Amino acid sequence: MAEAIELKAWTRGRTGTGGARAVRREGRIPGIIYGGNDEPLNIALETKEVSKQIQTGHFQSTVYMIDMDGTKIRAIPRDVQVDPVRDFPIHVDFLRLAKNASVDVDVPVHFLNEAASPGLKRGGILNVVRHEITLVCPADRIPDSIEIDLTGMEIGDSIHISSVSLPEGAVPSITDRDFTIATIAGRGADEATEEAAEGEGEGAAEAAEESKE
Repeated sequence: MAEAIELKAWTRGRTGTGGARAVRREGRIPGIIYGGNDEPLNIALETKEVSKQIQTGHFQSTVYMIDMDGTKIRAIPRDVQVDPVRDFPIHVDFLRLAKNASVDVDVPVHFLNEAASPGLKRGGILNVVRHEITLVCPADRIPDSIEIDLTGMEIGDSIHISSVSLPEGAVPSITDRDFTIATIAGRGADEATEEAAEGEGEGAAEAAEESKE
């Protein structure tokens, strides 16, 4: 089990717009911890540390230990509000996690061994339908990614969730269908026709120029 990353936080007394602005002037980000059997807790976190975690690319699928003056709360980010103009975080919502809790998380899909796919080597295209898959998994066993091996994949082949090995205890949030993650597509007839038409157009233009000469 990976150790939860610790984030220092302070209790935020004032709430509302005025209170949030005061927190930001101090170089901190207002936030809230909710869920479980306890009351919501208004907090403030260091802006630099939160921004650093967001830049990892998997902030909202990482469990954190929020340190409130020695009292530690296990939580996972559920929402990040960003300034629409300056593009930096202005508020963070955390979900409090009970022991043995399961969470819904979006896990990125990584494709391996593209060079070992006969379909791709023959000019096929990897058409990714889902770059992320939402999993329900134990909060202390959230995978960094889902790896899919493309070895042996031919043009026309499809990769469905049923063919993917998921980490122990993890299940897809969509359970009513065997959804597609990616396909190996061939060069479309429309694309070939369009290129041929472009070639004919270029040839006609060149012939017209030559006739002028």
